[in-house]
Amino acid sequence: MPHHTPLIATIVAGIGIAFLLGVIANRLRLSPLIGYLVAGLVVGPFMAGHVGDQLAGELAEIGVILLMFGVGLRFSLRDLQAVKRVALPGGLAQIAAGTALGLALSLAMGWGVVAGVIFGLALSVASTIVLLRTLEERRMMQAERGRVAVGAVVVEDVVIVLVLLLLPALVHAVNSADHAAGLWKGGWAILFALALAIGKIAVFVVVMLAVGRRLIPALLHRVSLSGSRELSRLAVLAIALALAFGASWLFGVSFALGAFLAGVVLAESELSLQAATETLPMRNAFGVLFFVALGMMFDPAVLLKQPVAVLASLVIVLAAKSAAAYVVVRALKRSIGSALTISAGLAHVGEFSFILAGVGLALGVLPKAAQDVIIAVAVLSILVNPVFFIALDRLRARAQPQPAAPVAGPDEDDPPVTTLTDHAVIIGFGRVGSVIAEALRKDGTAMLAIEERRDYVESARLFGIEVVMGDAQMPKVLAAANIAGARHLFVAIPNGFDAGQIVVQAKALNPELKIVARAHSDAETEHLRECGAHAIVMGEREIALAMYDQMASGRARARARAAADMHRPSAPH
Repeated sequence: MPHHTPLIATIVAGIGIAFLLGVIANRLRLSPLIGYLVAGLVVGPFMAGHVGDQLAGELAEIGVILLMFGVGLRFSLRDLQAVKRVALPGGLAQIAAGTALGLALSLAMGWGVVAGVIFGLALSVASTIVLLRTLEERRMMQAERGRVAVGAVVVEDVVIVLVLLLLPALVHAVNSADHAAGLWKGGWAILFALALAIGKIAVFVVVMLAVGRRLIPALLHRVSLSGSRELSRLAVLAIALALAFGASWLFGVSFALGAFLAGVVLAESELSLQAATETLPMRNAFGVLFFVALGMMFDPAVLLKQPVAVLASLVIVLAAKSAAAYVVVRALKRSIGSALTISAGLAHVGEFSFILAGVGLALGVLPKAAQDVIIAVAVLSILVNPVFFIALDRLRARAQPQPAAPVAGPDEDDPPVTTLTDHAVIIGFGRVGSVIAEALRKDGTAMLAIEERRDYVESARLFGIEVVMGDAQMPKVLAAANIAGARHLFVAIPNGFDAGQIVVQAKALNPELKIVARAHSDAETEHLRECGAHAIVMGEREIALAMYDQMASGRARARARAAADMHRPSAPH
């Protein structure tokens, strides 16, 4: 067996160093993404001399596919509909501002009009992966500002997909523009390509929503009946990757968009939570590879060769785009906090920028120098972006000092505080939480549920109980449930680590609170006990004991019947 394996060496070195630098970044209270990017620099060809294998980029592309699939699982069509009035103009405003300023910079650098349009578009689209990681780290995915930011970046992605499909026809039209006939044909070619691109995307969306909504959940349900968790996990990954690849091959849609729509379709199914849980470790691992691959592409020498272009591009990405988004969000009468959060969340560039730059370079209309600037700006903007959020946190802290017990903030996405006291709080209103609620109702206990999935929130409201929508790990959500005045807490979510964080925060707010949590293993049970839970129920153990009780009670009933038969008087002859 050959031992010259550059791909394996790249993955091992990249993930290993990413782990070490990610830990250091986390200890410094920075995003682990910074450590991953620096790890890519360390193992890349421009620092230590190690030339990363080309397949590492394709592994990073798998990370993009799996992450976008996860976005779709957590961002349903109803969420998109709810934020479209802000997300659509916000995304388009950023694209317009970035493209116009990028074109101006390109003309100043002597790169030409077509190169300027491509360069400007590359600067205008934010990184979906960076945005999602930031929102998840800050527990903002389910807040309105988080949904608006994700909606805006989805709008940007769709626009770039259209551009990628139109670019060859556009280049052909420009190259033929020396003659009237060529210009005429080029114009028609652009219109035809535009109609074809929109038609392909429309057909794909219709197929996914009409056919996939039935077939995909049905397939996963069939696999789940097999009882094999391994096959269930493999089925989810196979569906995500196959739909992404099939979308690109059959409809000309990007891998990322195909995976996103697959997740959106599956989000309408009851199996969406299972799918999200099963794919999370794989998504995280390949997501790390994406950032390592990005760091490997960055040549620090470009900072010395083209300092003006890099600095001007950074100003466009970090300042001009953010300003455009802020103005639009404020014009639509959203709060200052929401406008600042959305502006900061979109102040970077990422994966689609590289794809667009690569296509422009392959068509011969984008110079290599412009591509180097795009990569440099992507890395630097991702490194700087966390500073925006740190500054934003300090601004909010100065504007509204935090009291001893956290309370909901003034923004429209902050939940109102309940008036309930001496009540029970249920974290998660799925299969377990809803059963607990039914039992509490029979006891006449006042209760409240905390849930972040919109469909479960609707179920709880139909059940007739008060609901706080959001992530229970956020202090303002726990405060809105009045944990300080509650008597019991039932942590019914399936993730033991997240449950432990909730238990710790709840105990800090109310040391007398009686907490019952759910676990799936002995390790989770021990973790929850150390966090302060009073009782932990491990589902598998309770099922086993219930099954034994059924058998034992059946034997007892059989013995009782036998004894009764022995003492029963005989019938007269």
